[in-house]
Amino acid sequence: MNRNRVRARDKGVAHDRWDGAGPGSTDTTRCAPDWLALREPADAAARAPELLTPLRRWLAGRPAPLVVQDLGSGTGSVGRWLAPRLGVPQHWVLHDRDPGLLVRASVRGATFETRCGELAGLDLTGTSLLTASALLDLLTPSDVDTIAGACAAAGCAALLTLSVAGRVELTPADPLDADLAVAFNAHQRRGELLGPDAVTVATWAFEQLGATVHRAPSPWRLGPDQSELTEQWLRGWVAAARRQEPWLDTEAYTRRRLAACAAGELEVVVHHTDLLAIGAR
Repeated sequence: MNRNRVRARDKGVAHDRWDGAGPGSTDTTRCAPDWLALREPADAAARAPELLTPLRRWLAGRPAPLVVQDLGSGTGSVGRWLAPRLGVPQHWVLHDRDPGLLVRASVRGATFETRCGELAGLDLTGTSLLTASALLDLLTPSDVDTIAGACAAAGCAALLTLSVAGRVELTPADPLDADLAVAFNAHQRRGELLGPDAVTVATWAFEQLGATVHRAPSPWRLGPDQSELTEQWLRGWVAAARRQEPWLDTEAYTRRRLAACAAGELEVVVHHTDLLAIGAR
């Protein structure tokens, strides 16, 4: 797998995504710890809890502690959300290319270790569950095939959360919203990247290998209580759209939106999808 496409983060972002390396960052391969901390509560609130029931059922009876490998882990936000909810002993392996994030890593209610480096030759032997957050939309079809194949070979489940769905709702509406959304989605799909098509492609890849795939919506719902996160999301979303379509006149739009955000008048729904793939025992 080309790790240049799978950057270090929690739900961190690569390739100038809307949830990018962080406000003002010029390093496109790393995510600012402050940005990851800012977004973690919204990520936790968005993850789809209904996928936990089939996951717990499938994990029941597996040898303890369960081994969970988390790709692009950042500081470990997936583990902090999921480990207490599984209710069984676990050992987490956190993979990230950024050692600065891994030194800040923690997982509640489980033991863990960190591994820094590339993910080529990922070995899931002995693993019960593979996790990742905001990963699929940064991959190519070949990358997804690699992950699905590794899970099938190891007989492990995969819980892949918070993949962009290609839909954003802003209230109140603005005439430029639709053009920005189209440009942003095109930016996500540039080159071979899957962007909003990732969950569909991943579903096919896992099902071709005999897995049962469950999907559930996991939207960010940002209102006045998340104004700081909304502001930073908006700046990144607009910037990505403008890079894709430089003709877009976004200066006045950004001023209007930021003023509404500061006044507590802007609400945003960023749609994502969570995917759980489980194979036969």
